[in-house]
Amino acid sequence: MNIQWYPGHMTKTKRMMQENIPLVDIVIELLDARIPYSSKNPAIDELAQHKKRLILLNKADLANAAITKDWQNYYIARGFTTISLNATEKKIASRLAETVRNIMAEKIAKEKSRGRLTVNIRAMVVGIPNVGKSTLINQLSGVAGKKGTPTTTGDRPGVTRGKQWIKVAKDFDLLDTPGVLWPKFEEPQVGEKLAFTGAINDTILDTVALAELFIQWLLQENADTLLQRYKLPETAAQLPHHEILTIIGTNRSFKLKGNTIDLTRTAITVLDEFRSGKLGRITLEKP
Repeated sequence: MNIQWYPGHMTKTKRMMQENIPLVDIVIELLDARIPYSSKNPAIDELAQHKKRLILLNKADLANAAITKDWQNYYIARGFTTISLNATEKKIASRLAETVRNIMAEKIAKEKSRGRLTVNIRAMVVGIPNVGKSTLINQLSGVAGKKGTPTTTGDRPGVTRGKQWIKVAKDFDLLDTPGVLWPKFEEPQVGEKLAFTGAINDTILDTVALAELFIQWLLQENADTLLQRYKLPETAAQLPHHEILTIIGTNRSFKLKGNTIDLTRTAITVLDEFRSGKLGRITLEKP
């Protein structure tokens, strides 16, 4: 599948980020821990080349822990401060604030030597759609689960549409930005993995074809998970991917009128169960 998705509002978002980058001290980039290469927008490195950097491998609770550690080492070796996390962690605010202060220690010390009692740090939070930025912001602002949450979250890409300044601590402000991709995925696998994880709007995709592609990946990399989760015989691994999807739909009793299998519902179920972690902790790429 040749998957491309770059709606018009993303051009506006990129322009807004370019306009606001001079206002911040550090850029915090969220990556999806299941796809730490494919979820890294190459435009961010150019945008933030003169700023301090922090990479957060979010959704680490859904990814293979050992591979996540390898990815941390990969990005640390390339000069990025990198931590793995789950944006719903209750104590993430203090953890992140401490990390940012450590990165900005030189500036803080310099400003305090000039007599400033409090040195305010401003950070821009960036990442692809549906990577968990809004969830993180809500945790950092201490209002997750309360009425009046400043940032709308959702399980689909494109929920956040405007910039928002959020105060995390008296000396720490965050500029939240909408999720943004880049105009063209040069590698087909990048678009596919972004689609698997929900970073691309499902409504523009052939969901059945995408699920069959994901089944193909599972058969190659994690066949036991597929067979066990959907109660498939070992011989199913030799079948065409379309037939495997049909068997899964049959086992789940996803039927339409006329006793035919609802392949769309089956495909959505397979993708949703991966995205929610019901298939286990799966990472789609290694460094």
